Amino acid sequence: MIVLNLKCDLGHRFEGWFGSAEKFASQREAHEVACPICGSVEVERAPCAPAIARSQVTAPSASSDDKKLREALQQVRQWVQRAENVGQRFPEEARRMHYGETEKRDIRGTASISDMVRLSEEGINVLPVPAALAEEGH
Repeated sequence: MIVLNLKCDLGHRFEGWFGSAEKFASQREAHEVACPICGSVEVERAPCAPAIARSQVTAPSASSDDKKLREALQQVRQWVQRAENVGQRFPEEARRMHYGETEKRDIRGTASISDMVRLSEEGINVLPVPAALAEEGH
């Protein structure tokens, strides 16, 4: 999993999570990557600070900050996995909860970028989460 800094043709900056640089490139070419702010599919990588790799031989044992980060990530993963998986019905279920047609609860599922933009425009907060966080055993 890689995290890329991205920006759209209108200058909005955002972050994207991809399986690899090649997957980002293929999704971008297929116009599957869109700005979460304006929906533009004219997206490119934005400059980011270089990563500095540490040698496995000389790297110190995990710091307390590393442990805290891993624990926080594990808590997020558990929360995502506990949420009801509504699959492709995610936009419909989110709207039903927002408009009081059904009880509010934690849900997860899939939605297109355009669905997410429309939900956001309706005042419905959604959070894109990498699929790896929802998978058991990770």
